[in-house]
Amino acid sequence: MSTPFPFTAVVGQDDLRLALLLNAVSPKVGGVLVRGEKGTAKSTAVRALSALMPTLDVIAGCRFSCDPDSPDPACPDGPHEPGAFETRPARMVELPVGASEDRLVGALDIERALAEGVKAFEPGLLADAHRGILYVDEVNLLHDHLVDLLLDAAAMGASYVEREGVSVRHAARFLLVGTMNPEEGELRPQLLDRFGLTVEVAASREPDQRVEVVRRRLAYDDDPDGFAARWAQEESAVRGRIVAARRLLPSVRLGDGALRQIAATCAAFEVDGMRADIVMARTAVALAAWAGRTDVLAEDVRQAALLALPHRRRRNPFDAPGLDEDKLDETLEEFAGPDDEEPDPDPDGPGGGDGGPPPRSDGDGPQGDDAGAAPDAEEAGGSEGAGEGGQPQPAGSGAGEQSAVRAAEPFRTKVLSVPGIGEGATGRRSRARTEHGRTTGARRPRGALTKLHLAATVQAAAPHQRARGRSGPGLVVRRDDLRQATREGREGNLVLFVVDASGSMAARQRMGAVKGAVLSLLLDAYQRRDKVGLVTFRGAAAEVALPPTSSVDAAAVRLESLPTGGRTPLAAGLLKAHDVLRVERLRDPARRPLVVVVTDGRATGGPEPVALAGRAARLFAAEGIASVVVDCESGPVRLGLAGRLAGELAGTAVTLDELRADSIAGLVRDVQGTSRRAA
Repeated sequence: MSTPFPFTAVVGQDDLRLALLLNAVSPKVGGVLVRGEKGTAKSTAVRALSALMPTLDVIAGCRFSCDPDSPDPACPDGPHEPGAFETRPARMVELPVGASEDRLVGALDIERALAEGVKAFEPGLLADAHRGILYVDEVNLLHDHLVDLLLDAAAMGASYVEREGVSVRHAARFLLVGTMNPEEGELRPQLLDRFGLTVEVAASREPDQRVEVVRRRLAYDDDPDGFAARWAQEESAVRGRIVAARRLLPSVRLGDGALRQIAATCAAFEVDGMRADIVMARTAVALAAWAGRTDVLAEDVRQAALLALPHRRRRNPFDAPGLDEDKLDETLEEFAGPDDEEPDPDPDGPGGGDGGPPPRSDGDGPQGDDAGAAPDAEEAGGSEGAGEGGQPQPAGSGAGEQSAVRAAEPFRTKVLSVPGIGEGATGRRSRARTEHGRTTGARRPRGALTKLHLAATVQAAAPHQRARGRSGPGLVVRRDDLRQATREGREGNLVLFVVDASGSMAARQRMGAVKGAVLSLLLDAYQRRDKVGLVTFRGAAAEVALPPTSSVDAAAVRLESLPTGGRTPLAAGLLKAHDVLRVERLRDPARRPLVVVVTDGRATGGPEPVALAGRAARLFAAEGIASVVVDCESGPVRLGLAGRLAGELAGTAVTLDELRADSIAGLVRDVQGTSRRAA
């Protein structure tokens, strides 16, 4: 096993280290979600924490890590008699994003069931993580069915397995730690709320701190054991401080004044439910214990709010998490009670003192091989030829460009779905054959068997038992008897928006309505776990404003800052979109696309612009790509050009007004009758 990077050698990242240490002191805080750009020591710090966790006493031979002082009476390996126990380090179990359900919760031991005729349970990762750390890297990419299982286990402190004739319940209390890059998509609100604390990390912009990051990383890569030895004293000191804080924790007093401040803060920021209040209280108590105090101070409540509330106060998926610190200070001051007049806090403060993490200089630094800067969320502006709003202006766009128009209020839309049955990534949009979902039947496996249909396998083998000379309790099963379970669920799609930003769309009121409609569809894509892309066209060219990504938030930012003006190169926009789909098909061939063209249908600029647009549209029809045209034409005289474009695409045309009406917006989903794509 490789030597982990020392926790105390991580440069900067004070909030991250403090949040992890508070959970080590009090696992009831509920875990940590670490959000940030790539290369910012997220995974490094989490893996380093496991070396600081106090050791555990476990019953010898128990696969579920039962505590010898209070064994689980329902443990599948029980009942446990008083006797031998062993001491071992706390485990850090990593849950891969592509893990199967069986690997997470456990399943019937198929080999013993078939060979010996007995029901035996094979534990999963939740059992391994009991009383330890369950770490999910890129947690926002975790499949929904695994998220549901994690939610259940985190809520109940136990895992229940009811499948294939096996009924098992075992304890599953663990410290849940997840890391994610928001550029790759957001997390489901239900799972987001299960993380006790959240921290935002970013790479430092201070040259001196970046130099120190590189220096330490190179020293570690050259000699991991030697580097760890140089930090052993600091590691031991922090480990001892965690043990001392755990012992002090039951003695910490949470006064009525602090409780009033906690309740008032949660109410002021309009968080849902009562979990935030409870997490804040536990965090404040852990902060006091970490500082070596037995009383919770106002500063503990403030720090607890900064860690526990930002991810709970989001009112819209496109709002970035955060907290207004001025409002927080005003609330704490308003509800400060008489018992808040406490002695001066520990001068070392939370996270400081002897044996704590090294002092921080401004900014944060990345550790790890993948250190680097994240792409900006918006296009750079201020260069020559840039239009209003700081956006680059395509060559030949001409005069008349207007600044970005604010989007109208978004509204709920009906589901857009792609026809047929796909085999793409798990999602919530179109029908698909998936590894997870409801079982619809069984078939002979094509290639390796991935999901056994036990009943069908037994049924296939049963008639041949006498001929095969069966004499014992086991079932004689041959390769030809195995049956693969077929399941149907929902898949996520690639929703590619092709938005007309030309002068004919530049009426501010109308463009605001257009952006509001696209924002509404983006919100729907966010909820249905789609990838999205954004192509815009104006002037003399089209551009990929956002390549296909799981970050719907990034698409919303690009849409909001989109200026308008110039001619209407409709053919260029369609050809650019076709090229994006061609490249994406090579990267992700199983994900089916849905193209949403937002335009009034006009085509200007260059020779025969209408004919060129028609030929470009027929490329989509020939390949059976599902499409919808949102007709943005306005005024008393309508040319019907968008409807004609929809006919060339073999898609559906819906006016902007129809899209905004909830009773009619459902027309958008009926693309299956207009697409030539085979089921």
